[in-house]
Amino acid sequence: QVVAPIFSVLAPKYRVSALHKRGPPVSRDPEALKIKYADPLVYTGPIRVRTGNEILRISSYLQRNLSRVTVPFLVLHGTADTITDPRASQRLYQASMSTHKSIKLYDGYLHDLLFEPERDDIANDIITWLSSRLNALHRW
Repeated sequence: QVVAPIFSVLAPKYRVSALHKRGPPVSRDPEALKIKYADPLVYTGPIRVRTGNEILRISSYLQRNLSRVTVPFLVLHGTADTITDPRASQRLYQASMSTHKSIKLYDGYLHDLLFEPERDDIANDIITWLSSRLNALHRW
């Protein structure tokens, strides 16, 4: 985190190939992963220095400001996610000042929930939450 901002300015487009390796699986559905990674809009190359620095910067900012979140939100997270720690989602839910917030942890699911075999159930959970928010706004 100390040197990332410096390299971000000096060589923003430099690709860190040491970080480019086949990462942990993001879904338990191999066919869904084939479809995902066949999409030309899904980047699978080495991370650029500027991108890595921005991820570190925004993550740090968010951690420091979780209590300032007041907008309605829904958190969905797989408990077996090895890319993003589910405890971070729990901290967001607990620390935020939003009065309209929900969290659902999916036991054993990985990082890319909408590519999991149960994606239809997850999509329905999202639609149900959005519908409840819209109904609450209509009652105003």
